[in-house]
Formats: sequence, C-alpha cells, structure tokens
Amino acid sequence: MMSFIEKYILPYAMKFGNNRHLLAIRDTLVGMLAITMVGSFAVLFNNIGGIFKPWGTMMEAIFGKNWTVLGGDIWWGTMAFLSVFSVFGIAYRLAKSYGDDGFEAMFVAGAAFFILIPQSAAVDGVKAPIWGLINTNYFGATALFTGIIVSLAATEIFVRLSRVKKIEIKLPDGVPPAVARSFAKLIPGMLTIFIIGLFGVIFRHLTHDVYFNDWLGKVLVSPLSAAADSLPFAILITLLIHLFWSIGIHGDNILDGIKAPLLQKLGTDNINLYAKGVTDYHQYHVLAGNFYDAFVNLGGSGATIGLLISMLLVARRRQKQMVALGMPPAIFQINEPVIFGVPIVLNPIWLIPFIATPVILTTISYLAISSGLVHPVVANIPWVTPVGINGFLATGGHISGAVLSIVNLGVSICIYLPFVYAVERIESKKLKSNDNVSSKTINM
Repeated sequence: MMSFIEKYILPYAMKFGNNRHLLAIRDTLVGMLAITMVGSFAVLFNNIGGIFKPWGTMMEAIFGKNWTVLGGDIWWGTMAFLSVFSVFGIAYRLAKSYGDDGFEAMFVAGAAFFILIPQSAAVDGVKAPIWGLINTNYFGATALFTGIIVSLAATEIFVRLSRVKKIEIKLPDGVPPAVARSFAKLIPGMLTIFIIGLFGVIFRHLTHDVYFNDWLGKVLVSPLSAAADSLPFAILITLLIHLFWSIGIHGDNILDGIKAPLLQKLGTDNINLYAKGVTDYHQYHVLAGNFYDAFVNLGGSGATIGLLISMLLVARRRQKQMVALGMPPAIFQINEPVIFGVPIVLNPIWLIPFIATPVILTTISYLAISSGLVHPVVANIPWVTPVGINGFLATGGHISGAVLSIVNLGVSICIYLPFVYAVERIESKKLKSNDNVSSKTINM
C-alpha cells in the first residue's frame, strides 16, 4: 500500500498542491481575510437589529435612523470590490513566483481586467455604451472567476514578454533603480494591455457584442456555482480533503485553490442577499463561505475534537496525555498534534472514523440548511472560532447555527467512541500478552 501511494499518488498530489497558479489564488484569498471578515461583520452588524429588536431600537435611539450607514460604507469598500482586490493580489503572487517583483504586474493585470468590463446601460430598453457607467456586479464576487482568469492570463503574458531582451528599454546606470525597472518593463506592459484589449474586441465581434465577462458568467460561473452548491459536490470535496490527510498531505492546502474561490463566491452572494434583507432561505446558497469551518471541521479536519472528547471519557492514561496535548489547540480548530500524534495518518483503525465523520457531518449540515431548519451561512468567520460560537456567528447570530454545530459535535463523539473502545481493547490485549511473556521469561 505504501509503495502504491508513494509511486502513484504522492507525486501527483504534491505537484497539484504546489502548482504556482493555485498557490497564487489560495494565498490571495487568504491575504484578503481582513477585507472579507470586516465586510461580512458589517453586514451582520446592520442586520442584527432585525434579529434582536431591542438592539435595533437602542442603536436607532443613540445614532438615529441612519445608524446602518457605517456598516453599509464598510460593505461597499470591501465586499463590493472583491474581484478587483483578487486581480491585484493574484497578479502579484504569480509574478513573484516567477522571480519578478510583482509590482508592475499588478497594474497591468488590473488594467486588463478593467478593459474587459462593459461600460453600458439600458436606455429605453436599448443597451448602449455610456462611458464611466459600470454595473457594480462586475467588481464584486459575481466577477470573481473572471478576475482570476484575467489576472492569471495577463500576468503570464507580461512575465514572458518581460524576459524578451530585445524589447527591454535599458537606461544609463545613474538612473534610479525604480525608474530603470519601470522603463525595462514598459513595452511588455503596453503589449500585454494591447493583447488583452484586442482579445476583448475580437471576442465581442465573434459573439455579436457579448462581453467576455458576461459570456464567462453564463457558460462557466453559473453552471459551476450550481454544481458546487450541491450535496454530491460537498461530499466529494470533504472526501478528497480527508483522503489526502490520510496519507500525510495537507488536504485543505491541496484543494484550496479550487475550493476557496467557489465557496467565497457563493458566500459573498449570501452576504449580499442578507444585506438586502432577503428572508427567503431558498434564495441563499447552502454550501457557501465558512460552511465547513462552522459545521464540519470541528476541532480541525476530521472533526477530531470528537475523538479527543471520546478519549477523555474512556481512554487510559497514555491516550489522556494525548488529550491534554491536543485539546487546547483543538478548541481553536488546530489539530496537527492529533493527526500526527495519535497517529491518524496511515493508521487503518483511525482513518475509518476520520474520513467517515466529516462526510456524515457534511450531509447532516447540508440537509439541515437546505430544508430550512438552520439559517444559511451569511457571514465570514475566523476558521479558529470554537464550536458553537462558529455556527452562531456564521449564520448571522441565529441560534439554529449554534445548535447545529453542537449537535454535530455530539455526532462526532458518537462515531469516534466505538473506535476508542476498540483501540483500548487491542492495547489491553497487547499489554496482557507482554505481561505474560515477561512473567514466563522471569520464571525460566
């Protein structure tokens, strides 16, 4: 088994996980954490008055009827421009991975993104170009995938052109380095922007005046989002992450380049609906935002806080030492000490509940939200938020989210408990066997 894994799985998994493009996407989305967090909490702050009426009444009495203006302004400056931030961040990260400083690449990719955005509005039912009038949907999460694709393409073109010495402008040695660097990449930057602009014009000509952003949203983003927000996809992602973990590879890091943009896009859609005061749960996405952090990864991947509590209940001294070591970080969803200390990795006994538990929790959570029993995820939360609090905050302060999180914790304990008993019996038999061997040796 180990030979098969090392020969056929590990090389491809590591290659996939170290892909520079996926790493650029993952690092950018992680780097935007402060932006997405404050934006989602601003929405939560504005809407909490509708959940707890006394809070809304108090805020209105203190700050007046427009007490939600601050939250609205914060949302506008963060979540409404999510795609723009991602374009600059991905271009910078990708260019850095090629040995470029990434500074010029950010601006070139940003210009390429704006070139492909339509400036138009419907006047008397006729769509006509109005320069400077842009629909905000082209800046927010709706255009996130467009931003990712354009930034990757523009940066690849720019970096490759920057390596062509024949188009490099060299200035005398006395010129400041920043100026010399800008002129050295002047022509590559101009050519990149021209190529993207020409592509946009040709694309609109071939598609009868359909902009690339609109076309991509129709043929890729909408179907992909619909497919992602489904129970089979949720189970598949959960299964793959924990299969990677089972052989010692950080599953979340491997798949985050694919998973994070999808969940962030769906999560931002939910935040926007929540900001508008939409109360129909069926309009919200189920698998969105911090779904996994709130309801599945309780104590970390594999919901291993359930394992630690089970050990605390029935385990012997040696395993209780593992509880003492692993419980403090597990409260904040950090479980590497458990995964590698028990160990769970490549351990056929522990791998069964380690993989089965998150799959079951994913199914329970998805069905609970889709049926309307639990409020959808409408806020971004830190992934280190403890059990119970995570579900409460992620669902916009709804008690149903906290209840689901705690119920899932109970389910994880019930799943791990029989395996803890089984391991205890195995170790007890081993100890008795060793004692018998030792006593026979002494007697001899």
